[in-house]
Amino acid sequence: MTKLLLSVHVLAAILVVGPITVAASLFPRYARQASPVAALLHRICRGYAVAGVAVPVFGLATALQLGVLTDAWLLTSLALTAIAAAVLALAILPGQRLLLTGGEGDGDTTGASRATASRLAMLTGVFNILWAVVVVLMIVRPGSTTGA
Repeated sequence: MTKLLLSVHVLAAILVVGPITVAASLFPRYARQASPVAALLHRICRGYAVAGVAVPVFGLATALQLGVLTDAWLLTSLALTAIAAAVLALAILPGQRLLLTGGEGDGDTTGASRATASRLAMLTGVFNILWAVVVVLMIVRPGSTTGA
């Protein structure tokens, strides 16, 4: 059962988080160009974010089976995953929506859009780095006694 849970967890991470990182990374570029591709990238991010709940669910189930729920590497990974989810849900997706709707407020919308797109690119980089650190923690598992 552990192998099945781990397989689903890893597949979900690859098939769900991967497209979010790529689509979110490409979004600011296409939003600056006012391309219809930006709307598609936003839909990908939004849809895959919902499916992304499977990653920690199957990860926790796997950790329970392995008996590592209290290991520091896992708790750190969970915290970083929660932070990444918050960055996506509270900053990236709303920022994308703001750029798509042009809801910048009064004044120079070109400059505001450029600033919002730049901020969004930075936040996406933070999101991607958080996931990279989680992947490294999942592989290295510092202090783990469950094997290499």
